Amino acid sequence: MVRRKIRPSPRTGKLVLASIGRSRSRWILLLLVIAALAAGIGLRDPSPPDEPRFALSARTMIESGDWLVPHRGQELYAEKPPVFMWLQAASYTLVRDWRVAFLLPSLLAAMATLWLTWDLARRLWSPRAGWYAAAALWVCIQFGLQAKRGQIDMVLVALTTLSLWALIRHLLIQPSRPLLWLGAFAAGVGTVTKGVGFLPLLVLLPWFGLYVLKPTSLRSIPGQPWLEVIIAFLAGTAVWIGPLAVTLALDPDPELVAYARELLLKQTATRYADAWHHVQPWWYYLQVIATLWLPGSLLLCWLLPAWIRRLRRADPRFVLLLSWAALVLLFFSMSPGKREVYIFPALPALCVAAASLLPALLRKTGVQRVLLGYLVGLSALLLLAGFFAVAGWSDWARDLASEREIAPSDMRTVLFWVMGLGASGVGLVLAALSRRIRTGTAIVAFTGGLWIAYGLGFAPAIDASSSAQQIMHKASRRLEPGAELGLIAWREQHLLQAQGPVTEFGFKRPWHEQWASATRWVAEPSTNRWLFVLDEAMSPCVDRSVSIEIGRSNRRDWWLVPGAAVRGDCVTPPLADASNGFPTPPQGG
Repeated sequence: MVRRKIRPSPRTGKLVLASIGRSRSRWILLLLVIAALAAGIGLRDPSPPDEPRFALSARTMIESGDWLVPHRGQELYAEKPPVFMWLQAASYTLVRDWRVAFLLPSLLAAMATLWLTWDLARRLWSPRAGWYAAAALWVCIQFGLQAKRGQIDMVLVALTTLSLWALIRHLLIQPSRPLLWLGAFAAGVGTVTKGVGFLPLLVLLPWFGLYVLKPTSLRSIPGQPWLEVIIAFLAGTAVWIGPLAVTLALDPDPELVAYARELLLKQTATRYADAWHHVQPWWYYLQVIATLWLPGSLLLCWLLPAWIRRLRRADPRFVLLLSWAALVLLFFSMSPGKREVYIFPALPALCVAAASLLPALLRKTGVQRVLLGYLVGLSALLLLAGFFAVAGWSDWARDLASEREIAPSDMRTVLFWVMGLGASGVGLVLAALSRRIRTGTAIVAFTGGLWIAYGLGFAPAIDASSSAQQIMHKASRRLEPGAELGLIAWREQHLLQAQGPVTEFGFKRPWHEQWASATRWVAEPSTNRWLFVLDEAMSPCVDRSVSIEIGRSNRRDWWLVPGAAVRGDCVTPPLADASNGFPTPPQGG
């Protein structure tokens, strides 16, 4: 028998080389994503609006040993459950550095969300679709913003994406009770991380609709152990609700009871149905999608018709992903209180739904032109804005530095990073036009450059002013050794950055009540006591002529008042914040 030697055709060789090239490019881009997410961690302190609040509560847990209930100074912090603060405190026990610890949960959650998005798209469609889904999520501005912030929302999205990943795998790919339990449990943990963590369970509504209206579209219709779903969800919430309930049962402390009532009722049901701040019109989320979901939102005019065609065919993958995202949007649109981060959990699901369509879309000339136009416009804006500010032809940088008390050297650093980022974007545009790289690759690379510049350049340069480190250091230098400082109308960053002995008189207490306690405090026998006071909260009982206007922080002016400048026989009347009419500034969401 004669054996013929089979030689690979030139075409086969080219396909193999192309496959190797694509694989290498993907791993390079993956390393870029990891580097961009981690860039800057440890180089800045917590900055408003929410970062100092959570970091302060986490630090208090470490210092006091009380991890059950978060505190803000001497008061209980009832706006959010403690799970995210637990993660920050646990991170600190590992790394022993708060500059790293307060950002570490968000960094890990972002990486987990990218992996879950990749894996779900890979399982629903193909390995190639997995890469497109992860890349689509990566380039959206909101994802990077939350990944680089020490806030709850990135961890919440990781939990909601984990829950959705497990539930859809169970419902559409392979029935698995452990996956069903994991999905319900993750939703429960998400609920005690931030009240809306139950949202992934809404995916059962479109699944049930398919079950009733078109069961043939489902591969299998197993009986669902709904009781087990409820038990797993409650087990997830019991991560925190359990210890709290046991503590209340053993010792029903009135302060702890009031805390539980405010958190579980006012900060959840009341906040949703009758919001008292962040009130926005019904169409608010349309502008969020149009801006914070760039550049992905630019493709909606191509994606929407394609999604509608697949919904008409009752493809269960599209029905579940898109219906769930629509339910999330509807749920938050019905509440008068709206913030841009509320609909963030829907973004990974939409990226998975787009993944199988993106390879064909990105070959369309119109799509390439739109994405290149986005990259050209953003790069040119950054390059010209930075150049004009450095050349003195525009006052925007000078006004920003004056408003936030950013040092001139720090502002110059920001401007050079802005110009460098703009120049890199121009370079990527030229590379895409010359066909050296693809348009999608250019967008992914530019996004990496953006978050590297943010982490290594922008955020560290303005850290001293935005984190209140600068003003608290200035106040500390004004005080003599051994002097004590009291805080009135303070914000979390001031207590977090304060140096030496510090006393605060409550955070949510009306300002005149804080002044009553502070007046007694400065009158006590002591070598040297001072007050750090917001300008709008200054008491008429203070002699301003001997007080020091210490500076501006977070767009507000602050004073340093010696104890001798406070008249002990004077009573401070009720005060209101001139900017909003409330006794204290409104709380963040």
